[in-house]
Amino acid sequence: MKYISTRGDQTPRGFCDILLEGLAPDGGLYLPMHYPKVDADTLARWRTLSYADLAFEILSLYIDDIPAADLKRLCQTTYTEQVFGTPQITPLKKLQDGLYLQALSNGPTLAFKDMAMQLLGHLFEYELARRGEELNILGATSGDTGSAAEYAMRGKKGVRVFMLSPNGRMSPFQVAQMFSLQDANIHNIAVEGVFDDCQDMVKAVSNDLAFKRKHHIGTVNSINWARLLAQVVYYFAGYFQATSGRVQSADSNSQKVSFAVPSGNFGNICAGHVARMMGLPIHQLVLATNENNVLDEFFRTGTYRVRATAETFETSSPSMDISKASNFERFVFDLLGRDGTRTAELFGPALAKNGGFTLGPAEFAAVAGFGFVSGSSSHADRLATIRETWEGSGVMIDTHTADGLKVGLQHRTPGVPMLVLETALPAKFAATIVEATGQQPEVPAALVGIEKLPKRFSVMQSDAVALKQLIEQVCT
Repeated sequence: MKYISTRGDQTPRGFCDILLEGLAPDGGLYLPMHYPKVDADTLARWRTLSYADLAFEILSLYIDDIPAADLKRLCQTTYTEQVFGTPQITPLKKLQDGLYLQALSNGPTLAFKDMAMQLLGHLFEYELARRGEELNILGATSGDTGSAAEYAMRGKKGVRVFMLSPNGRMSPFQVAQMFSLQDANIHNIAVEGVFDDCQDMVKAVSNDLAFKRKHHIGTVNSINWARLLAQVVYYFAGYFQATSGRVQSADSNSQKVSFAVPSGNFGNICAGHVARMMGLPIHQLVLATNENNVLDEFFRTGTYRVRATAETFETSSPSMDISKASNFERFVFDLLGRDGTRTAELFGPALAKNGGFTLGPAEFAAVAGFGFVSGSSSHADRLATIRETWEGSGVMIDTHTADGLKVGLQHRTPGVPMLVLETALPAKFAATIVEATGQQPEVPAALVGIEKLPKRFSVMQSDAVALKQLIEQVCT
């Protein structure tokens, strides 16, 4: 399998090259030249596999430059009960008939980002050892990516992490998880601005090809295809659990499921899009936003309008306080029939000049064929959803999962199971949980008191030049 850029560069590259590279040289995102298709027989064979073996089967379709035995070992090392707390890795929790929570947050940092980041850490270490190279990982986080990346990369040979986060805009627990790490290869940078400012700095450095190559800059954000690919696995795992024992009938929906996905940067739900393109029987991909509803607006109107920093709301689901969704470009590339020239026009000049774009009528009409529906959620909605779920099911959910559940309930189809992707454990957002339920969320024993630990970080203005200077200082 080879990979090409969403902005028209058709130079084929192997998986391990794009694993370390991140953004394509033309500023686009990498996608496979085609999506491998799975049929009913393959789905039947995969249904009985462990999560680690399922991951190996799916990744094998996209990775041909790592020996199969090595790739299988990496998957089996990553997806263990010891790391994720359960043999199913992503078990379903029934909320009511036909409505499930898919637990994705049982990893080391209590967020779904661990599902991919733990594998990414092993892949980086493996490939760098093969090449005898080092890698400086540059990332931006609105809350959970940063800690997941840092926990996955701490102690990894040949890897440094420079993680940017919006100063003062994460929950105290999220801040503590990142800034309390004292590992010499971890560098936390609090940026005076919002997540989009952090993301713009990462892209600016990555687009300086000379600097990027000199300092071996890579990424762990979901702009890195390897991370998104790892997330595809749990869509299959959730599907197999939700349809276990169901009898095929004449009803076309009898073997389909829908997924409700809290969405900020479009990475989590983009993995669902890939799974659907592969042939997984997904009825709908329900995209849920908070008050920063850029993506919801697009799927309702065909207009993608990036908000300025002053227009980006600070909410109680802070990991979704994003108005410039990096992974969205991958979907638009597929939507436009993989027209790299048109994609480059929309995400280059149109976005820079106008702060967004509006698709033509025919282009927007094609969206309907990809299974997306959308909606948004407010703070009041989150409080009500958290409270009702706690009182009705005895299940405590975090604020982002509440956004997904609220919007998912609006799009249920009779006879089709709805799986709401859990994005984090409630302990990460205790203040809002207490506001909604009057109950303190349980904190895993290993993380009790984390907010009181000493913190190690630096503060920086939104300045890509200053960021490059910092990287150079650390690396010399």
